[in-house]
Amino acid sequence: MSETDEETVGRIYDPDAPHAFPDGRVNAVLESIAADETVQAYLEAQNVNPVTRKRYNDHGKKHISIVRNRALCLYDLLKQSGVEFNGALDHGLDEADEAVIVALAATLHDIGHVVHRDDHPYYSIPLAADLLDDLLEPFYDVTERVQMKGEILHAIICHHTEEMPLTLEAGVVRVADALDMERGRSRIPYEHGGRGINTVSSQAIETVTLSRGEEYPVLVEIEMNNAAGVYQVDNLLKAKLNDSGLEEYVRIVALNTREDGNQIVERIEL
Repeated sequence: MSETDEETVGRIYDPDAPHAFPDGRVNAVLESIAADETVQAYLEAQNVNPVTRKRYNDHGKKHISIVRNRALCLYDLLKQSGVEFNGALDHGLDEADEAVIVALAATLHDIGHVVHRDDHPYYSIPLAADLLDDLLEPFYDVTERVQMKGEILHAIICHHTEEMPLTLEAGVVRVADALDMERGRSRIPYEHGGRGINTVSSQAIETVTLSRGEEYPVLVEIEMNNAAGVYQVDNLLKAKLNDSGLEEYVRIVALNTREDGNQIVERIEL
């Protein structure tokens, strides 16, 4: 994703800077997250089980920054096209709270990895619930905290494909999680000999770009250098998009950019 072309992503989101939303609420929440030592400790610790012990793809701070960035990009592109979100709305919360739900769920969705890689979404729930009590307290009253907490936890559990999102906020987090697929994510396990399908297929993905589509609110373009990348697109991203609530809004185009003529797969469209 380009860091200079605003047309490419709707807005440019620097993981280390406040995000460009009209309401400053999400910016303040993100600043709070960045300053919270406990949250940052979890984001460091959650990478040990998947990467160090199982030689799986990155699930640490870099992954979280990318997922949160792309979740907010997705949200922004959908809002620009007039798509209505229902998570905050169903509780009578402010429209500005939609982005807060997305940002906090994207930040905390993988902390269950500190317990185990397997079934990690279910471990993320109690851990995130404890953290959210403190993170939400400066910004919301008791009733609002309960409502926000429920919506954030819903989005966290629904990033797992076994659970169907009931809100578009949850759907955005679910799809954004699968959009972190470039080869940099599998660098550490690959260098240490990891050759599982997730690692090898991630090595085949060169770039992922989000933009406004002509016929769809969101166009996701994926460049891959090897047919192995089909696994990331068809088995992982497609599975996350299915039942996300975003199916009618997102078009995915994957291109094999290999130039030696040996292209088993040239183009995939979802």
